Amino acid sequence: MAGHSKFKNIMHRKGAQDKKRAKIFAKHIRELTVAAKSGLPEPDMNPRLRTAIAAARSDNMPKDNIDRAIKRAASGGEGENYDEIRYEGYGPGGIAVIVETLTDNKNRTAAEVRAAFNKAGGALGETGSVSFMFEHMGQIVYSASEIDGDEVFEAALEAGADNVESDDEVHEITCAMEDFNDVQATLEEKFGTPQEAGIIWKPTNSVPVETEEKANSIFKLVDVLEDNDDVQKVSANFDIPDEIMEKLET
Repeated sequence: MAGHSKFKNIMHRKGAQDKKRAKIFAKHIRELTVAAKSGLPEPDMNPRLRTAIAAARSDNMPKDNIDRAIKRAASGGEGENYDEIRYEGYGPGGIAVIVETLTDNKNRTAAEVRAAFNKAGGALGETGSVSFMFEHMGQIVYSASEIDGDEVFEAALEAGADNVESDDEVHEITCAMEDFNDVQATLEEKFGTPQEAGIIWKPTNSVPVETEEKANSIFKLVDVLEDNDDVQKVSANFDIPDEIMEKLET
């Protein structure tokens, strides 16, 4: 998740996009590395690796880059051992935030994540302090322009999914974590590679954001966290009304 800014000079936009793309690819390489080392370096026999590859492809990461990362991990490349650490806390306006990281330096990551929360007027908490407000589940997303909603609904339920939500842009399929790999494999066989697929933290209740100031503060925190090389995913339970989003985007 990320806030999008239209305030930057157009001349710098391409450079910023290239930089962001490089950062996204670097995060995928970390996940591919950990996934390949967590089991066999074969996607068909390693569900986590299969998911990591699908996520990398959804961000248009070149196949050569993906294959190189897997081969390097399989050969036991030195200096590429990462710890998975989850941070939880409260951000501006009392929103709950979960930060998932892959790090080769726990002390550095903890200090940087804590500093981001403190600067935003939030506070980092203990593990479990906010995760009870979320459901940890599998999510698979397909473009609504390419697949019929009724067809997705029927296929997803037959595959073992718990829920399907569709709008004009996407079909969002959710399922229990333990069913994720089976549901994903079944849907991919029928519809091809999804737009997104992975394990997510979905909030059970959302906190309404009533002012532009709070919305800006939230996006600043999310941007700082997502810009951190060690951070893989940021999840939060805020709900910003359309009218405020429109003001932020103008």
